[in-house]
Amino acid sequence: MKQKNSMTRREFLRYSALGSSAALLVACAPAAPAAEDASSEAAPAEAPAEAPAAEMSGPKQGGAMTWMGHQEVAGLGPGDTGPTVHWAMIINIHNPLVAVDEFNEMEKVLAQSFDVSADGLTYTFKLHEGVMFHDGTELTANDVAYTYDYYRNPDNGAPIVGAFTGVGSVEATDKYTVQVNMDEVNAASLVSWATTPIVHGAYHADVGEDTYRTAPIGTGPYKLKEWRPAEFTELVAFDDHFRGRPHIDVLRQDVVPEPSVRMIALQTGETDSAVWPLLVEDSLFLESEPSFVVFRTLANSIKHFPLNNSLPQLSEKQVRQAMMHALDRQRIIDDLWNGAAQVSHSNLTPASPYHHTDLKQYDFDPQEAMALLDGAGWAVGDDGVREKDGQKLSFTITTITGDQARRPIAELAQLMFRDVGIDVQLEEAPVATILQGMREGTMDASLYNWTYGSAIEPDPFSALHSTGGNNFAQFNSSRMDELIENGLQVVPFEERKPFYDEIQEIFVEEQPVLNLQFDEWMNVFNSRIKGLPENPKNSSMYQQAYKWWIEE
Repeated sequence: MKQKNSMTRREFLRYSALGSSAALLVACAPAAPAAEDASSEAAPAEAPAEAPAAEMSGPKQGGAMTWMGHQEVAGLGPGDTGPTVHWAMIINIHNPLVAVDEFNEMEKVLAQSFDVSADGLTYTFKLHEGVMFHDGTELTANDVAYTYDYYRNPDNGAPIVGAFTGVGSVEATDKYTVQVNMDEVNAASLVSWATTPIVHGAYHADVGEDTYRTAPIGTGPYKLKEWRPAEFTELVAFDDHFRGRPHIDVLRQDVVPEPSVRMIALQTGETDSAVWPLLVEDSLFLESEPSFVVFRTLANSIKHFPLNNSLPQLSEKQVRQAMMHALDRQRIIDDLWNGAAQVSHSNLTPASPYHHTDLKQYDFDPQEAMALLDGAGWAVGDDGVREKDGQKLSFTITTITGDQARRPIAELAQLMFRDVGIDVQLEEAPVATILQGMREGTMDASLYNWTYGSAIEPDPFSALHSTGGNNFAQFNSSRMDELIENGLQVVPFEERKPFYDEIQEIFVEEQPVLNLQFDEWMNVFNSRIKGLPENPKNSSMYQQAYKWWIEE
């Protein structure tokens, strides 16, 4: 079936629900990085701010636009797209075949059209002809096949390998046609592997992944000029971009860990947007200022403490359940997040049609927390810290260096845990160090936002499957793995939902992570940036930067 330029979520749902069209997923997909989604994601405001109407004179050329992120940009390859600030740069350097836009609609990008077989086992993409890479060579089907084959190969260790679940082979059937043959149906295909940014195959093969992440060559509207991971990433307009040259000449993202400094930079006009949100009270203040546009969207990701379940002191579910009862999550929201969030009772946002509404919940109950710990054999020692078999109930939470917004949550949680006999130490480290440590199981715990299934695609393979590239909890459940694998092979919503109901039930029973809240996401723009969307449904608008222009 030949696709339109844009498919609405309703059309997508209807198409995927057809029994004979088992190829398409029931809902679209995470539009932003599955990560610290802005990634991550508190119901949306009743009336989000609308971008000012475009001037009659039309877009203007030139100028430089500066964004700010809260952490270093550790790499610029497709495997680095998890953190929001990484994704915002990567998606402007590269293009995928298809994407989910800021309105939760499917958008064809490098793909001029695509067809899906009735059995859901063959995907055929026709590419736009004449699409150029930044070095002047033309994109072909071989580049797509190379990209998919590289990042789906477990031996290459890419964090996004789980996105390619079910893919059997990838063929370039002619210069502009790619055929993906599935070994089994993957209902999330169009929003998992099909949204992977495409690399320059010959160049990547020549320099290798480690070098490519530092010097990428894509087809995106901007090309890399300079990259200093802990300082800034600067891109310049690509004159030969296939959708037209961007209006703005320079796109730069500065690394500014302190939200107070990001706030000052916005107020003084030194920067145009905060890719990673400000403190909630600052965003609310700027929302009332005419010189700013503030978008509020519902987060997909959970603000959470990922825990290393392989550690003896964190390996028992009773301990993790006790910690959930020890946390006054509503107080955290009210006192530290200005009320702009809601308590998380699942790995899926309440905006998801797959959200399970009848799940076990963890009210703030220190007495219940202590009873669970007593029952599990963790006795209070002379120093007030519980221990069992010579093991102290003690661990370290490592927060992101300079993260002034979330660090107070860890500090308050430290006090709450102490009240029930759990000792928590706090440290800081760069986000790249934290993500690597949590993935490898060499770090105890951390605090950040991450997506475990979104409003438009419930699949949590990457984060909850035992082989998932972002299984920060080192969680290993054969039943969870089975449900995740089987859930990807079913398309109709009514048949698919029971898998994700049970996934959520296991999640809240086992509590591999301590889920805190779903944030109301607020993205701030200087009003001199024109061409912004009106009433976006998610925060992935940064992939549309090539359409924007500057008007002083």
